[in-house]
Amino acid sequence: MASQPEARLRDWSPADAWRGLNKPVFIPAVLIIVIGLIFATIWGSANGADAFETLNATIVDTIGWWYVLIATGFVVFALWAGLSKVGNIRLGRDDEKPEFSLGSWFTMLFAAGMGIGLVFWGVAEPLWHFIAPPDVTGAVGTDAAGEVVTAGDSAAMGTAMGQSIFHWGLHAWAIYVVVGLGLAYMTFRRGRPLSVRWLLEPIFGRKLIESWVGHVIDVVAIVGTVFGIVTSLGIGTQQIAAGLGFMGWIEDPANTVLLTVIIVVIMAIATFSVVSGVNKGLKWLSNFNMVMAAILALFVLVAGPTLFLVQAFVGNLGEYLMAFPQLMFETSANYVGGEDAGWSGDWTIYYWGWWMSWAPFVGMFIARISRGRTIRQFVLGVLLAPTLVSILWFTIFGSSGIYYQMTEGVMVQDGNVDTVGATFTLLEQLPLASITAVVAILVIAIFFITSGDSGSLVTDVLSYGGRTDTPKLTRVFWTIFIAITAIVLLAAGGEAADAALRVLQVTSIAAAAPLSIVMVLAVIAQIRMFTYETQTMPRYVRIRPTASKTALVDTARHGVEGDSTREVHRNLRSMVTGQRAALKGFLGSTSATLSGLEKPTSKQADAPEEFSADDMVFAIQDVPAHSTVVNPETGTIGWDEDVAYHDPIADQVFETPEFAESATGQQWESEQIYEEAVGNGETESTPTPSSPASVEEAPQH
Repeated sequence: MASQPEARLRDWSPADAWRGLNKPVFIPAVLIIVIGLIFATIWGSANGADAFETLNATIVDTIGWWYVLIATGFVVFALWAGLSKVGNIRLGRDDEKPEFSLGSWFTMLFAAGMGIGLVFWGVAEPLWHFIAPPDVTGAVGTDAAGEVVTAGDSAAMGTAMGQSIFHWGLHAWAIYVVVGLGLAYMTFRRGRPLSVRWLLEPIFGRKLIESWVGHVIDVVAIVGTVFGIVTSLGIGTQQIAAGLGFMGWIEDPANTVLLTVIIVVIMAIATFSVVSGVNKGLKWLSNFNMVMAAILALFVLVAGPTLFLVQAFVGNLGEYLMAFPQLMFETSANYVGGEDAGWSGDWTIYYWGWWMSWAPFVGMFIARISRGRTIRQFVLGVLLAPTLVSILWFTIFGSSGIYYQMTEGVMVQDGNVDTVGATFTLLEQLPLASITAVVAILVIAIFFITSGDSGSLVTDVLSYGGRTDTPKLTRVFWTIFIAITAIVLLAAGGEAADAALRVLQVTSIAAAAPLSIVMVLAVIAQIRMFTYETQTMPRYVRIRPTASKTALVDTARHGVEGDSTREVHRNLRSMVTGQRAALKGFLGSTSATLSGLEKPTSKQADAPEEFSADDMVFAIQDVPAHSTVVNPETGTIGWDEDVAYHDPIADQVFETPEFAESATGQQWESEQIYEEAVGNGETESTPTPSSPASVEEAPQH
């Protein structure tokens, strides 16, 4: 929905909330999620403990190859956008400066890279790959009898770390780039509302995007986002329970009632932050949590095997570079010694689905903090900064876990890793375990709160078609609804932690399926837009219409006998005079500087005091050869702009703050002013409202 009511919606008015909601999006999204929960409950009850194992295998066999293919394609797209000419495009007006300083921007990207998932999997995943690696790596994991690898198998340690970082590295953040870059470009440069549907306007056009097609896109985004967030909340709940069990405060960490209580308590806190509007407090809490996570990591680094970890960081980077080409197209890797092709489904395909479910959430965040950046800065920053966080985190926690398994044999019991409790098992090997365990629980809980609060906000924004000043009533609704969804899915898995994890895994993979199609179309749409931008992008060059002073002097000296300064000066004056006449005859009198005449001056306070007489800056635009034409009367070359370029989303004007502040909006306004002042009818045909239906009502932000 491109337009919004001008009147502000009251926070606690059901009538206002219902009036403002984009009902063709909100109602189907809620119904689909409810139907999914009913199906999960019935399926789990009817098919027993292995219900979701079978469902997971079916989904992986059906669409797993697709996830692997497009995730690698997203990496290629992101690198193309960042390293090609496209990277010069600015996410905003051409003269716009970044909204945040480079340091603040990187800090916020680091925050985006941190979350419940890193804390949950930081120790457990490398251990699992250590004892049960994929057969494609050739690493030794467990023998036919199920015996754990020997402590001296350093090769298995290296490949395990590379495989873990592979799942949290460039692929993950390239998935976020697709949505984040598209939203930033369409909103800050082209003035569209901040909603996923507008990513596909270059393909479907405005009319369809504002119709049922756009509604379907936003429904898919909401459903995917909700289930992606629920997956994170589910594993966070399990890890908090494991921490409470580690501290001896509870007896059964897998108890469903306990997990439900944890979700209710923490989401109640998230609801309080939504109701009270403590945005600054929530931001402070998020920053404080990052500091706590950093202190926890620093403690493990210093109190643990420090030298081993420092050396491991360099080695892990190399292992990632080796795992990247080896695993990026792998769809059916088995576990070593296993019969089922389960490794890819349990890890790679699961992660790609999870990241795609999170893409609208994380993408909207990184888009909103990246205004004024070039696409090159955006892509390289989003790809590299969080990937570095992942490498550091997995090196400190994952390599530490493997170290204590290799030296003490305490991290793996009976050939299995306690996935939800692995972090606390590691902390138990270090001093002050009771304190650091509490810190870890707090870090997870705060990530839980901020994810729940932010997740409800994102889904609410999508429900209102991109409007950001949504009523608190519907934000509370989404917070409660997300909590209920997490409770139902955890209950569907039963008391076993592994079964609950499988339910969450299946949820992520299934919810991402329709969203993956939207993301592929978003890539195609962005390629169309970026191709248009690069075709019409001016090239700024420095042109010297005369020889350099050094070359002129050398030429003046040529043929002069001895060191006759007078003769050299005469030759120079002669050449400069001839030069001026030649340039004036060639260029006419249109440019005083190029014709060698007096330098122009300006009385404006902010204008430069001097202009260089021997160079100028020109904006040069490439013109495709097929669009050029020859004038039969004069023999001069002209061109047809309509043949040369095609803007997929031209001729649309939005009366919104986003449009007014965008590059397209600024250009349109400038041309209107010029037309009013000059009225010569020679302005370019950029967006003009062709009818009253093209004009949008401005939302109140």
